[in-house]
Amino acid sequence: MECTTIKFKAAIFDLDGTLLDTLDDLANSMNYALCEMGFASHPVEAYKYFVGDGLKTETTRALPPDNRGEQTVEKCMKIAREHYSQHWADNTRAYPGIAEMLGFLQDKKIPLAVLSNKPDDFTQLTVGKLLCDFAFEVVQGVSEKVKKKPDICGALAIIEKIGVQPNEVLYLGDTDTDMKTAVSAGMFAVGALWGFRKADELLKNGAKVIVETPRQVIELFKENC
Repeated sequence: MECTTIKFKAAIFDLDGTLLDTLDDLANSMNYALCEMGFASHPVEAYKYFVGDGLKTETTRALPPDNRGEQTVEKCMKIAREHYSQHWADNTRAYPGIAEMLGFLQDKKIPLAVLSNKPDDFTQLTVGKLLCDFAFEVVQGVSEKVKKKPDICGALAIIEKIGVQPNEVLYLGDTDTDMKTAVSAGMFAVGALWGFRKADELLKNGAKVIVETPRQVIELFKENC
């Protein structure tokens, strides 16, 4: 692990692929929408590269290249949203070790926050239901007021509310978008290998550390590097 002389005073987390394993439910809802519109579905594994940049981008990636007009994307997205609202918890669970990690940080009085490219209503719902044992200072998804990552405005607003400097924040995520966000905002970028993408992508986009388990995040805070 790469070490830093800065002591971490807060942690911001991505949600899908980082705290929660949402892949099956995301894939099932989009595949349902595709089938309803007469298009072919995709293997669940394909969604590791469709998701991560917001619902509209996921929808566009899932649709056939010659059927990505605005109206088609909007219709498919609406069907997928409606299905997901009823089935988001069918398979979604926190990854192994996440509860231990969050519990440790909470016990150490480390401010915690979630910054997701999931629509804000679903971000609030999933965190509120599945991570309700933990007190997050901020839970933020994409909304009319908050642009999707890698735009850094959401991250900087969280940092300001918590009252720390950007380089005192450990940011944990699982995609290139997460790493770009962390780097651009001046946070310490940590890539999670249990999520949707691979180490080379995370490192190429600025990850300072790659972790294979949430336990390694605990060690980063213990050691303060």
